[in-house]
Amino acid sequence: MTILLAGDIGGTKTILRLVETTEATPTPLYEQRYNSRDYPDLAPIVQEFLATSEEKLGKKLLPQKACFAIAGPVVNNTVQLTNLTWLLEASRLEEELGIESISLINDFAAVGYGILGLQESDLHTLQAGKPQTGTPIAVIGAGTGLGQGFLIQQGDIYHVFSSEGGHADFAPRSELDFHLLKYLLDKHDIQRVSVERVVSGQGIVAIYEFLRDRQNVKESPEIAQVVAAWEKQAGKKEKTVDPAAAISKAALEKSDRLSERVMQIFVEAYGAEAGNLALKLLPYAGLYIAGGIAAKILPLMQEGTFIRTFTSKGRMRPLLENVPVHIVLRSDIGLVGAAIAADRL
Repeated sequence: MTILLAGDIGGTKTILRLVETTEATPTPLYEQRYNSRDYPDLAPIVQEFLATSEEKLGKKLLPQKACFAIAGPVVNNTVQLTNLTWLLEASRLEEELGIESISLINDFAAVGYGILGLQESDLHTLQAGKPQTGTPIAVIGAGTGLGQGFLIQQGDIYHVFSSEGGHADFAPRSELDFHLLKYLLDKHDIQRVSVERVVSGQGIVAIYEFLRDRQNVKESPEIAQVVAAWEKQAGKKEKTVDPAAAISKAALEKSDRLSERVMQIFVEAYGAEAGNLALKLLPYAGLYIAGGIAAKILPLMQEGTFIRTFTSKGRMRPLLENVPVHIVLRSDIGLVGAAIAADRL
C-alpha cells in the first residue's frame, strides 16, 4: 500500500486529494479545496490539509509521493504561477513537507495522465471510429484557455507529452470566420490570432461581441447585462461574472437566438481544431475532449456539428472517420492524472 498526494493548483483555488494505491484501483481517502490567495505558498496549504485529514480519518497518513498539477509552465520541476506570487520548487517542497518524492507538472499534462485512469462510464463517445492499440492518444480541452497534448506508447505504458498547440494560429474556414479574424485583430491591435482566442471561454465571449458589433445581431437584455458587466471588468485578474456560462446556458435552453448562433460557431471552430490536432497525430487510440466546457454543453456537442467539422478535411476525411472521439465527463480528471503521475515517481 502506498499513500499518494495529488493536487490541482490554480491562481484561484487549490484542490488536494489523498489517495491510497494497491495493486487494485487507487482509492481516494480525503479531499479538500482551498482559496489559493489566502496562503503565501503551497506548503502551508499541504500542512493544513494533512493535519485536517488526520482529524477526519482518525490516523496520520504521510504521503510517500506527491504530484501537483500547476496552471503554468513547469521547467525543471520549478514553476512561477502566473496569477500568484508563488515560486514552487519540488526540492524545497520535499524538504519542507517531509515527502520523499514530489513532481510538478503542467495542469494539462495531468489531464493526459488522467485519461489513463478513466472508466467507460466517464466518457461520452461522439464517434466510435476504429480503435488501434499502440497508436497515439490525443487530448484537447477548451476551458479558460485551450489545452492540447498527446500520449505515446512505449513498451507497456503510455508516456504523456504536453504542447502549446492552443497558441497556434486560428484558421478561418468561411467568410464569417475571416470577418471574425479581422474583428479580433482590430479590437486587440495584434498581429495574429491564436486559436485559443476563439476556442475557449474567452472565445465564446469574443464570438458574441463580434456578432453583436459587426453583424448587428440583436441582444437579449439578460445576456447583454452580463456581457456589459464583464466588459467593465476588462484588465482585472478576477472577474465577478461569467458571460461564457450565461451564453452557453441560454443556447442550451434555446432562450436567446444570438447565444445559439455564438455556440454554433464555437462548436464548429472546436471541431475544426480537434480535427487539425488529429491530422498531426493520427490518434487511432482515441482523441479525448477534456476541459471545462465540452461536458457542460454536451447536447450541443452531440448534435453533429462538432464531428462534421472534425472530419471535414477533404481527402483526409476517411482517416479522421476512423479516429475514436470521446468527451471526458469527469471534472476531476486533473486530480486523477496527478495521482497516476505521483504513483509513477
